[in-house]
Order: sequence, then C-alpha cells, then structure tokens
Amino acid sequence: MASTHPVVVYPPAADGGRRVRVDDHFLGMAYGLLDVAEFLRRAGIEDADPEYVRQSGLIEWRGGGPDMWAR
Repeated sequence: MASTHPVVVYPPAADGGRRVRVDDHFLGMAYGLLDVAEFLRRAGIEDADPEYVRQSGLIEWRGGGPDMWAR
C-alpha cells in the first residue's frame, strides 16, 4: 500500500535512527527531530523546524510518532 503522505519516517533501527523518505527519494537517517527538519529544509521546505516536523500533516510516522527514537 502506497503512502498518501509525501514524507515517511520509518520505525527506529537498532541504533535508534529512522530512515526518512520524501516521495521515492531516501533523504537519510534521522536521529531526532532536528535531523528530520534539516532533511526537509534540503528538500525545499525552508521553514521546517522541530515543531513543524512534530505537527506537520505531511509526515507519516511509522513505528511510533515524533518522540520515538529508540527501539
């Protein structure tokens, strides 16, 4: 099933990092909201900050929400 959200943050890996994808592009491993915000800024969402990341309806959080960073 395809996501209806353009940004997907996957469940935490063993080291606590979470893969971040925008559409079909892998942006990197995030270890906190600052990392996700930086990936989004690089992808063109210039006003992305941790609060934006926490509240954005563009993001699908898999395996836990924005406060889940450890497995």
